[in-house]
Amino acid sequence: MMRRVSPLFLVLLVLGFFFATYNLLTMIIHYNTYSEEWDDPFLKPENLNEFGGSKSKYHVALTATDAPYSQWQCRIMYYWYKKAKNMPGSDMGKFTRILHSGKSDSLMEEIPSFVVDPLPEGLDRGYVVLNRPWAFVQWLEKAIIDEEYILMAEPDHIFVNPLPNLARGQYPAGFPFFYIKPSDHETIIRKYYPKEKGSLMDIGPIGNSPVIIRKPVLEKIAPTWMNISLMMKDDPASDKAFGWVLEMYAYAVASALHNVHHILREDFMLQPPWDVEIGMKFILHYTYGCDYNLKGELTYGKIGEWRFDKRSYLSGPPPRNLSLPPPGVPESVVRLVQMVNEATANIPDWDAL
Repeated sequence: MMRRVSPLFLVLLVLGFFFATYNLLTMIIHYNTYSEEWDDPFLKPENLNEFGGSKSKYHVALTATDAPYSQWQCRIMYYWYKKAKNMPGSDMGKFTRILHSGKSDSLMEEIPSFVVDPLPEGLDRGYVVLNRPWAFVQWLEKAIIDEEYILMAEPDHIFVNPLPNLARGQYPAGFPFFYIKPSDHETIIRKYYPKEKGSLMDIGPIGNSPVIIRKPVLEKIAPTWMNISLMMKDDPASDKAFGWVLEMYAYAVASALHNVHHILREDFMLQPPWDVEIGMKFILHYTYGCDYNLKGELTYGKIGEWRFDKRSYLSGPPPRNLSLPPPGVPESVVRLVQMVNEATANIPDWDAL
């Protein structure tokens, strides 16, 4: 004799079928969305390497001025680019220093460079980084760029491991910055990214560097990035809220406006002294000062008995053979000083700037 099925069981069974069907449909929709993307040859599995990116070469591009502070960093960066370019696992192509001083400088023969105009006088209001998006707009319009992808880098970047192309077709690769938090500035962000455009979650915690991006995608984003940067700088509330990272917020907003979403790669970059190990990360960014006592203890916010801070060399390059950190200082800081020392020992006429 068959047992009578309880009403509760029937309800649970119906709900179970509902959620199973919903999840299946969601998976199908998700799959179809991405299967269409795979029609792009840059996204086909055979064109992806073990890092999940495209095998296509990328052009290394950084923006710079003709100030000594910028020049010595560019020389070190270019030295390590040349060493890393042909290592196994690297997808580096050519290199360009986009010089937004409007005229040639003493490094034109040493480093491949492309001169562009700075913003009209006074427009940057002392915020020199505001020239970066404008420099990329000009370079993209005027230069011959052979590679399909571009790495936007900075003078204070050092390649510590060979860098593959981390982008995936139309999806650029970027680094997640802990201090880029659009949701913390909703009122301000909505001036440039209104609600009808979408959720604030569409705006990634990124800046423009480091980013590996397909050239046509950057050509689409760059003018918007430039315009939003100028609008933010012209708005006192935005300027106060974003400060030195204003153009990073502008890039993140511009990307969202063009529906460009970045793959976030925490292994893209390390930033000593906070990141203590190098591991398999690719770029060392020495933007923060490194201060330690002779016991190897970090004294951040207080000048240490031993220190390395790029801002100590605003008017000229650091001397060759800097002293190494005391015992107990993290690997990342030791490696930074070792790499600076190697570069300065091998770059001709290092003190000539």
